[in-house]
Amino acid sequence: MLTTGIKGKETVTAAESNSAKTMGSGSLDVFATPAMVALMEKTAVMSVESHLEPGQTTVGTALDIKHSAATPLGMTVTCESELVAIDGRKLTFAVTASDERGVIGSGMHERFIVDAERFQEKTNNK
Repeated sequence: MLTTGIKGKETVTAAESNSAKTMGSGSLDVFATPAMVALMEKTAVMSVESHLEPGQTTVGTALDIKHSAATPLGMTVTCESELVAIDGRKLTFAVTASDERGVIGSGMHERFIVDAERFQEKTNNK
């Protein structure tokens, strides 16, 4: 059962594969903003996955985040999420990403609960 207060935590290592230079979001060898966003989404997804009904999943619909500090390659980045609001099928998460020196990004992330098969079928029929 979904309730507010559900928390998640996921980690990744800042590496060449998720650097701004490799991902095309900049020219430096630092942890990329798109990689941070992906980690935030993954953390939210994983936190509620076991609380959904069979056949359900969530899809991301909105992000309001700030990437406030750079992370050098080699450091571990940890994201924590908390489900702070439930409005029907809409789930709202507070997300924070930190490296070994402190917070590097934070914000809010919205996801919607959908029937996975029906959603995929509808999308495939576009």
